[in-house]
Amino acid sequence: MARIIKVLVVDDSAMVRQALTAVLEFDPEIRVMATAPDPYVAAQKIAQELPDVIMLDVEMPRMDGITFLRKLMSQHPLPVVICSSLAQSGSDTVMRALESGAVDIITKPALGVQGFFLEERQRIIDAVKGAAVSRLKRLQVAARAQLRQSQSPLAEPRRGTSLAQGVPPKLNADVVLPPPSGKAMVRTTERVVLVGASTGGTEALRSFLEALPADSPGIVVVQHMPENFTASFARRLDSLCRMDVKEAVSGDSVLRGRVLIAPGNRHTLLKRSGARYLVEVVQGELVSRHRPSVDVLFRSAATYAGANAIGVIMTGMGDDGAHGMREMHAAGAFTLAQDEASCVVFGMPAEAIKLGGVDKVLPLDQLAQWVTKLDQTEDWKHVGKKR
Repeated sequence: MARIIKVLVVDDSAMVRQALTAVLEFDPEIRVMATAPDPYVAAQKIAQELPDVIMLDVEMPRMDGITFLRKLMSQHPLPVVICSSLAQSGSDTVMRALESGAVDIITKPALGVQGFFLEERQRIIDAVKGAAVSRLKRLQVAARAQLRQSQSPLAEPRRGTSLAQGVPPKLNADVVLPPPSGKAMVRTTERVVLVGASTGGTEALRSFLEALPADSPGIVVVQHMPENFTASFARRLDSLCRMDVKEAVSGDSVLRGRVLIAPGNRHTLLKRSGARYLVEVVQGELVSRHRPSVDVLFRSAATYAGANAIGVIMTGMGDDGAHGMREMHAAGAFTLAQDEASCVVFGMPAEAIKLGGVDKVLPLDQLAQWVTKLDQTEDWKHVGKKR
């Protein structure tokens, strides 16, 4: 029997609380244990029953969500998913929530509409499940540290909802671009780095990019985020990193010293025109239930960069990027995966490893070092690439 995920919804709007409850309880593996109109009531609910995940608004009366989040993380850390309309305008306020310990962010479901779009509902459900897995991982680590003995592992929630009806189909990258032809361009001296991340990825990406030198090869990143929020994320990274960081726009060149962040709700593809790499930002179906999709980015890299690409897959729920990384690997790219110990959720990297598409598994704090090393290595056979 699947473990039930208990959720506490904190929002000052009764309509939003009702809407989120309806969305979440569509999935039989999720139960909204309580709702609260502000952080003070939320604290009382937590004292009565400990939730697995908290869904938290940012703007509320009596105490704002950021202040509550910081107090929560200092006294009783729990996985928090920020659910705010502020995210729709890419507010920097929500960035502070991620810095304060939130594991994911979603936009509030639209009110006044009969029902919800399947994509929107599934995104909310997936965010809660990803946050729940991050909590289970911390509990497992704590239990091992305290007991130092063998014991039954905590059950992990099954991925995806148990209800087949009303669930968006899980499509692969074929709906956006065809599989690689196996005729990717030959090795050159110019490298390009493709990175995919999801739950827990905002802080993992910050750590990774901060560690890279200013003249690192051009990087394209897919981080699962709501629309319009990626611009705020890019600005934050740009203020912290030695490389220049911006939200990707179709036609942007992938240059040394530049990081391009895929915009929310659009797929981003790597292309090549003559001697330069560039990106194309396109509409399209959800791929692996995501848009942007890591699988789409990685497949485009396998097609247009081949052995000139370095692939990095990081913390995240689900399997987006696993098939694309295998295609990159087959095309001659060198592929890296973040290890389980340093992941918030060891989903995407684990699936990529399982498919045989990963050359090396590394802790988060070694990924940047290896990208630099690979950039300076002519023949990847010397660093473990199997051909």
